[in-house]
Amino acid sequence: MEAASEEKLASVSDLVTVFENSRAPGAGPGAHTLEHHHPGCRSPGPEGPGEKPGAGEPPGSGTRTVSRRYLSSLKNKLSSGAWRKPCQPSSCSEPGTQEPEKRIVQELLETEQAYVARLHLLDQVFFQELLEEARGSKAFPEDVVRLIFSNLSSIYQFHAQFFLPELQRRLDDWSATPRIGDVIQKLAPFLKMYSEYVKNFERAAELLATWTDKSPRFQEVLTRIQSSEASGSLTLQHHMLEPVQRIPRYELLLKEYVQKLPAQAPDRADAQKALDLIFSAAQHSNAAIKEMERLQELWEVYQRLGLEDDIVDPSNALLRQGPLLKISFRRRDPTERYLFLFNNMLLCCVPRVIQVGAQFQVRTRIDVAGMKVRELTDAEFPHSFLVSGKQRSLQLQARSQEEMLSWMQACQAAIDQIEKRNETFKAAVQGPEGAAQRQELQAEELGLRAPQWVRDSMVTMCMRCQEPFTALTRRRHHCRACGYVVCARCSDYRAELKYDGNRPNRVCLHCYTFLTGHVLPADREDRRRGILETGSSAAAERSLVCGFLQLGGEKWGKSGPRGWCVIPRDDPLVLYVYAAPQDIRAHTSIPLLGYQVTAGPQGDPRAFQLQQSGLLYTFRADSEELRGRWVRAIERAAGGWSPGDPADGDLSD
Repeated sequence: MEAASEEKLASVSDLVTVFENSRAPGAGPGAHTLEHHHPGCRSPGPEGPGEKPGAGEPPGSGTRTVSRRYLSSLKNKLSSGAWRKPCQPSSCSEPGTQEPEKRIVQELLETEQAYVARLHLLDQVFFQELLEEARGSKAFPEDVVRLIFSNLSSIYQFHAQFFLPELQRRLDDWSATPRIGDVIQKLAPFLKMYSEYVKNFERAAELLATWTDKSPRFQEVLTRIQSSEASGSLTLQHHMLEPVQRIPRYELLLKEYVQKLPAQAPDRADAQKALDLIFSAAQHSNAAIKEMERLQELWEVYQRLGLEDDIVDPSNALLRQGPLLKISFRRRDPTERYLFLFNNMLLCCVPRVIQVGAQFQVRTRIDVAGMKVRELTDAEFPHSFLVSGKQRSLQLQARSQEEMLSWMQACQAAIDQIEKRNETFKAAVQGPEGAAQRQELQAEELGLRAPQWVRDSMVTMCMRCQEPFTALTRRRHHCRACGYVVCARCSDYRAELKYDGNRPNRVCLHCYTFLTGHVLPADREDRRRGILETGSSAAAERSLVCGFLQLGGEKWGKSGPRGWCVIPRDDPLVLYVYAAPQDIRAHTSIPLLGYQVTAGPQGDPRAFQLQQSGLLYTFRADSEELRGRWVRAIERAAGGWSPGDPADGDLSD
């Protein structure tokens, strides 16, 4: 048996010798040949399903690239193990003379010897000759060669100098030490280095295809090596698949070894621990494949979105994408939109008219942090749901109940995940003060998040004052805090909203009072107040003179109405005319500066007139005394006088 092992090791040594001799100066293109084969053992070849070279195909006649589809399917095959057809060692071993577990160890050693020979071909032949050609001819960069082969040199050194010798020594000494678990357990953690190689595999395949077409010297080196017998008439891409497949083979062989061991075998505990470590390394490789596919899919999505800086983030995960209908607040018919749901944001997009570079344009972005989703009961738009965030809200309609539920579940899963992460962070950094502040914020939703806007078609009158809307004089507006449809008068207020970065937004009176604490509009400082919007009752308390006057003249006619007239102390050069003492808005304001005060028509002792540049106003007081007070106050205002002291010149009754 020892003689058989020595013969097998000699065959691998011969293979390596052939490779080394072929690299000697003066070796021709056909120098890479195998002169010795072990009887019954084929030259190792990592052909995938349907990728075996044809019988009549000349060596190196064409480059067979590894497709992305095959790489994607490889992940599932690695996980299931169903793809593997283990080497049959019956022709290489003495039948009926070995224990089952030793036959498995023998197979492990044989496949490891063939694998090291394949790594030697990749690292010492393909890699070194391409690197020497790059240094000598400068036809292609050295960095390209290093990127293609990644950390393959480290993998080769590990297996050739450590793993294979340990296996060989243990099998040679099997009669004294019938165990293999401790060896694999000691070396298995180093197998995690395969993750880097697997991650880089697709990029390496793309670089290989690119430079094969781009550089004739690069292609010449590959063709010369691939056409040799040492390469087995296989392309470099096929040889590079062998490391991707190797760890799952370790797992399957070791699992079979553990099953064949007797229950009380001394190697059973170590072998089980070694199997767990191999499984962890296999998971590392599978995770690397998944990560590679995730990044590739994410990059393709980012390219469709135009690679905008505030969107591109390699740590994101795409959860769902697809078309939905957006229910508009202005239009009656919903519009087509395309949505991308990531783990941290929802993007509502429209197709670009000219699709050069980017395919979609982002119209609305809603961060998942603070987002809420709920179903809507709308007879006009079935299968609709609301997505509301801190910045915006969207009413969306699906084409079926199943599609709506699927989108809602995807959104809710993203919300739950980010809330779980935030709660973990808050629990670590927040004290009792933070908990109290959180409860206070939960009690005030208004202004913290974007509201659901009421559609224009759902209302015919202002939702605050109940006045009917008209096409010209009373138009529809939306309160940015509650989402109600209100008229201009009821929404002529501005308040800072936290969800919009504390910028002032148009709000209704109800929301303005809640958000600012101001009971009356006159108390606020940020409302755009018209010149007539000075409350008569408030102005009377701070006025120089106020009272009823009979209005007449060209503006009001000979027998005009009675008006409540006020000259405020804080605006002493203007006369305000109200319909009643409690009105908030004045009907008319008259700037008094420059006016002349004259006697009333037909010698009426209680009347007086204001005249300037063709304008004529006639007023009639209830008594001559009141007329005198009004005339003195107006004459002072017309001359530009302003009271310096609150008690100076009070002419009110």
